[in-house]
Amino acid sequence: MLHRLRFLPGRLIQSIPVVFGVTLIVFFMARLLPGNPALAILGQRATAAAVAALDKQLGLDTPIWEQYFLFMGRLFQGNLGTSLTYQLPVTQLVAQAIPVSLSLLGMALLLSLVISIPFAALAAFKPGSGRDLAVRGFTLLGQGMPQFWLAIMLILLLAVGAHAFPVGGYGTSALDHPYYLFLPALTLAITMCPTVIRSLRSSIIGVLGSEYIGTAKSKGSYGAALFRGHVLRNAAIPTVSIIGVNLGFLVGGSLVIEKVFALPGLGSLMINAIFARDFPTIQGVTLFVALFVVAVGILTDVVYTMLDPRVNLGAKDQS
Repeated sequence: MLHRLRFLPGRLIQSIPVVFGVTLIVFFMARLLPGNPALAILGQRATAAAVAALDKQLGLDTPIWEQYFLFMGRLFQGNLGTSLTYQLPVTQLVAQAIPVSLSLLGMALLLSLVISIPFAALAAFKPGSGRDLAVRGFTLLGQGMPQFWLAIMLILLLAVGAHAFPVGGYGTSALDHPYYLFLPALTLAITMCPTVIRSLRSSIIGVLGSEYIGTAKSKGSYGAALFRGHVLRNAAIPTVSIIGVNLGFLVGGSLVIEKVFALPGLGSLMINAIFARDFPTIQGVTLFVALFVVAVGILTDVVYTMLDPRVNLGAKDQS
């Protein structure tokens, strides 16, 4: 099995230019934000002398290339700088926010699979039927709903109206966290489901028409046993890549959803930093998000090779 993972060193090497490019783009795009960080810290009534003194203290009065080289030098030492807003190390702020964001993404992925697999199976086992059309209609509707609008609707219906879930926050204990994360995770899951359902439905239809399914039926395998043992595993292979790509997009969507539901994750940290022109925090959060997306891509390749023995990415990289 380990020989199938020979592609990993190559993937890790290929990710280095990507991460370097992200640092370059984020650093300079952050400087394009209107406003002065020193002015944002001191307030609108700050004097020109005070702003100039704080600019010098923060190193913002030096040429931008010098600031970038200083940032990269600190980065190689594992130092992302100090937050201009919180006056704390950015690594500490990111480390505190990471568990919230990862828990949200994990729960959203789980809910999307719980929703997508039954719906895709219902549609695929009788293509062209009424339930197939209903599922396909649901995917179109879900794809057309903006995440922030869906989040507000779920808050109004399930939190404000039904009082079934909290409006926002993260709770105070480990038992509270899943309860508080359910609505934001459901929001992300619903927006991810349409793509997963369509891909899985198409794969299931293709698998059901294959010869080995006929062989399994001739041996007495039907219903749930046939679906679990023969259909789902083979149909999931092409869907894994779809999930991996969409999980990357889900990271971007989670930034806004975290702010809507007042979750103390990377999204809220990022948006607060943008409004405060907190360059070190913006760079730190974006760098972690980029690393996470790269890691998801590599993990997707690993899962793909595990599910399908015919795929040998190591041989592909060597060719």
